[in-house]
Amino acid sequence: MPKTCSSNGGGEAESFAEPWEYTLYIPHDLRAVTIGRRTLRLILNAHGLPHLTEAAELLATELISNALRHTKGPAALRLRWARNVLRIGVWDADPTPPEPTPLAVAAYAEEGRGIGIIQSCADGWGWYPLTDAGKYVWCELRAA
Repeated sequence: MPKTCSSNGGGEAESFAEPWEYTLYIPHDLRAVTIGRRTLRLILNAHGLPHLTEAAELLATELISNALRHTKGPAALRLRWARNVLRIGVWDADPTPPEPTPLAVAAYAEEGRGIGIIQSCADGWGWYPLTDAGKYVWCELRAA
C-alpha cells in the first residue's frame, strides 16, 4: 500500500549520525499532545532531521492521543534514532492491545482512526505488552 505521508528528502549526513534516544514522561493531561509534538519537533530539528517532522508529529499525536483516551494514568513518549530509522513509541498503563478499525469504517468514523493513520503513514508499527503494566505501541519512519 502506498504511503500517504512523506518522510523523504533527507541528506546524507544523517546516515552517519550516532544513535540517540529521548523519553518524555507525560501526565494524563490533554496538553501533553501539544507538548509531545513540540518536543519531537525540537529534537528532530536539533539532530538535523527536519524532513521527518511532519510525518513524525502526526504519528506521535495519534499515539499520545490513544494513550490519553484509553487510560487514566500517565504515559511516556520515546523517540529513538538508529540506522536511519526513527522509532516513535508510547507507553501507557492499559494492557489492552490496539485494534485497527477497518479502513472502510474508519473513513466515516469520528474516532477510532488512529491506528489506521499509523498504518498508512509509518513504515512499520507494532506493540507489545509490558511485564509490569500496560503496553508499548511503536511505529517507524525510515529516512530516505
